[in-house]
Amino acid sequence: MKRIVAIVSIAFVSFALAQAQSTDMTSPSNRTRKVDAKPSPTPRTATKSAKPEASPSPQLAQASAAPTTAVLAAFDKIIEGVRRANVDLATTGYWNSPALILFNYNGTVTRGWEQMRQNRESSYPEIKDVKLEIRDKHAVMLGRDGAVVTCLWTQNQTFRGQPDSATGRMTLVFKRFGTEWKAVHLHTSPDMPDASRVPPSERATPTPTP
Repeated sequence: MKRIVAIVSIAFVSFALAQAQSTDMTSPSNRTRKVDAKPSPTPRTATKSAKPEASPSPQLAQASAAPTTAVLAAFDKIIEGVRRANVDLATTGYWNSPALILFNYNGTVTRGWEQMRQNRESSYPEIKDVKLEIRDKHAVMLGRDGAVVTCLWTQNQTFRGQPDSATGRMTLVFKRFGTEWKAVHLHTSPDMPDASRVPPSERATPTPTP
């Protein structure tokens, strides 16, 4: 009788264990889950926005324009001297040197700063009411120490008590001396030259007839 009870107990325990294992295998918590792999994100290519070219700084623009501005100021000083018939204002704008050369409106040549000043001192007192108009003024830099200024001009004035007028072209060559710009050459020519305006120092000596 005891043997039968033991056998029945063993059988009951075995059945209970089998049921427990079956329950564990079918339980949702013990199932093997299949997880779909998430697609890896596509890396984004960083695109740099095209930046507009930076405009020159005001300081750089001013530095590049400064030489031309200084040259035109030196030119205007000479022109203002002519308008005022002011010897000092007109002549100090030129290179004070014997090597200064001026090709004048009357076809003559002035050599040296001293001779140029003497000519101005002789003629300016006889000039009144000068009206000098400058047109088509252009400045061209020749490196950092040289420049050329060209223009057309019209001049009306009273010379020796008589109305006087002329038109023509002018070229001034400038050179930098330290911080100043001086005209080292002038070439001016009128549309209709007047031989009576030739300074005495530049009049051709008549050739004696045999």
